[in-house]
Amino acid sequence: MRAVILLNGEPYRGKIDAEGARVYCCDGAYDWAHGKVRIDENLGDFDSVTLVPDPPPAEIYPSEKNDTDGEIALYRAIGAGADYVEIYGGGGGREDHFVGNLHLLCAAHARGVFAVMRTNYAQIFAASGMIRLDGFKGKTISITPFGGNAHIIQSGGLKYPLNPLDLTYGSTRGISNVALEDEAFIETKERVLVFVDDI
Repeated sequence: MRAVILLNGEPYRGKIDAEGARVYCCDGAYDWAHGKVRIDENLGDFDSVTLVPDPPPAEIYPSEKNDTDGEIALYRAIGAGADYVEIYGGGGGREDHFVGNLHLLCAAHARGVFAVMRTNYAQIFAASGMIRLDGFKGKTISITPFGGNAHIIQSGGLKYPLNPLDLTYGSTRGISNVALEDEAFIETKERVLVFVDDI
């Protein structure tokens, strides 16, 4: 099952394909998303929405809570059987929420669910093992550890080979590589975040 999560960050300017997906809209994301994409479920605390959401939310969460609206949507999607999640509107706006949204990618990965966040500038996902970077020829690709060091076992199709390479958490090594082939890859035992420049 594919899920789409809409967040109240920078409005996503591109097209959102909702066909075959369940679409969760979080709080103020409704302001930019309604009329742009079909919404199956509105959820959150609704402390930032300026319009009455349709469909109406089945539950309104308290504004003072431990989970962000995005986290509630992610676990709701996973609980419904989602194994592929696309997140839109996760960039821009409050930087603390952007960092929190990166954690959502890692939380999904830890549960065996692939999640990708698409902003107006990049797509970002968490991965480990053999990571295929297909179809990104000419794109800037940055790889960074998240939560600890990461050892790159091998790579291929990149301008700057990572064979092998230790990425230290807190270092900027791994930023601004370039895919030279349509079938680039990296292999790592630990989880990393992959940023693909979509500009």
